[in-house]
Amino acid sequence: MSNPKIGIIVGTTRPTRFADKPVEWLTSLAGERSDLDFEVVDLRDYPMPFFEEPVSPARTPSSHPVAQKWAAKIASLDGYIFITAEYNHSISGALKNALDYVYPEFIRKPATFVAYGGVGGARAVEQLRLICIELQMAALRAAVHISRDQFAAVLQGEKTLADFEVLKQQAALMFDDLAWWTKTLKAGRS
Repeated sequence: MSNPKIGIIVGTTRPTRFADKPVEWLTSLAGERSDLDFEVVDLRDYPMPFFEEPVSPARTPSSHPVAQKWAAKIASLDGYIFITAEYNHSISGALKNALDYVYPEFIRKPATFVAYGGVGGARAVEQLRLICIELQMAALRAAVHISRDQFAAVLQGEKTLADFEVLKQQAALMFDDLAWWTKTLKAGRS
């Protein structure tokens, strides 16, 4: 039996984004797991226009080719780790737009979070959890929150994310929780 597939979704697209650092760190930790397979899904690879579909994707899939490619990728995954920055107490516009383009592909799949920004990106995760619930995902409690001090130390080149043991502990809990929920929900969807 093959391992469940987890998408590590990079939720920002800015050229100078910090997200690449948590992606690199997280994929390194993910490589130590034998119970899940991971794939980085970068929103830069899915340049969708602003969502202006005539109806909800819950009723009719988008006819836009990039949105169809995005929906197919989301459908191929069994769970998600959203790497999100906090922009104005919420998630990036690019991530919200991408989430708006799909619906049935997310149903009954787990989602967890790696966040950074003000108060460790907690407000962005709070908003993202609400969106995930509306998309009928199981939004998990365990997450990784990169604090302002950790963020600054990494940004200034003084440390790497791997230097923070507390982040590694948070990630281990997050991976364990995600593995349980992914396997349970995948069995339930079968």
